Amino acid sequence: MPFRTIRNSAMAIALLAITPACINAEQADLPATVIASAPSYVEIADLVIAAPLVVDATIASTTRIKGAEAANVPAGFVRYYVEADVMALIRGPGAIPPRIGYILDAPIGPDGRQPRYKKSRVLLFARTVGGSARQVQLIGPQAQQAWTHELDTLTRRIAGEVLAADAPPVVTGVGNAFHVPGSLPGEGETQVFLTTRDNRPVSLNILRRPGEQPRWAVALSEIVDDSAGPPKRDTLLWYRLACSLPRQLPARSTQALEPANAAVAQEDYRFVLEQLGRCERTPPAGA
Repeated sequence: MPFRTIRNSAMAIALLAITPACINAEQADLPATVIASAPSYVEIADLVIAAPLVVDATIASTTRIKGAEAANVPAGFVRYYVEADVMALIRGPGAIPPRIGYILDAPIGPDGRQPRYKKSRVLLFARTVGGSARQVQLIGPQAQQAWTHELDTLTRRIAGEVLAADAPPVVTGVGNAFHVPGSLPGEGETQVFLTTRDNRPVSLNILRRPGEQPRWAVALSEIVDDSAGPPKRDTLLWYRLACSLPRQLPARSTQALEPANAAVAQEDYRFVLEQLGRCERTPPAGA
C-alpha cells in the first residue's frame, strides 16, 4: 500500500475520533486556559488528571487539513494531522506504538503565518482512540504543550501523586460542621467534614486558643492526628481542597448548631480558605 494511502487512512481514523472536546473548550474535560511558559501546578494538574495518556514525544510531520474536514476549526486556527515519535510514556498503559497520530487545531501567528511544529518536542495529554492503536485524541485545547525541563518535571511529579496508592480522594463537597467552645473566651475547636467521590473520610480541623492565630489541619482518616498540619501548596491534597471547596460554608452544614457556634464555624471555614489560597488559572486569551 502506498505511503500516502496509509497516511490518509490514519488521518481519516483520527478525524472520526474528533469530538467537541477537541475543539470546543466549553465541552472539554478541562478549562480552556492559556498556559504560560512557566506553568502553574493547577493548570498542569487539570491536564494530568483529565488525561488517561500523557506522552513525551517529538513531532515527525504535520499535514494541513482543509475543506469540509476543517469546517468547524475556530477562527484564527488551522487544523493539522500530526504524527509524533514517542520518547517516553509518562502516564498510560504499559506500552504504546512508537509513532502516534492525532488532530491538532493550532493558532495562527500574529503575522498570519502557520505554526511549524516539525522536530518540536512536546508533551501530549490525550486519550486512546478505539479501533486504532496508533491514534490518540487530545483531551482539550491546551493538550499539546511545548516541552521544557520544568514542565516535564512538574508533569511527572503530578502524575506520580495522582497514581500513588495513597493519593488523596476527590473532594465533592462539604458535609456537616461542628464547633465546640472551650472553657476560655475565644477558645474552641471546629470540625468540618467533607464529602468525597469514594466516600473516604476527610475533615478540616481548626483549633482556637486565646491570643493566638487559629491553627488548622486536614485529616484523611476517622482519627484526627494532633501532629498533622495544613497541606503544602502545589500538592495534590492542596489542589483537591483549594480547587473543590465552595467559597462559603453551606447553611445546611451548620443548621444543627446554635447561631453563635455556627458563626464561629463559618469564620473558621473562611480562615481555611484564606490559608489555602485561590485555585487560579490563567484566563483564556482575550477574556
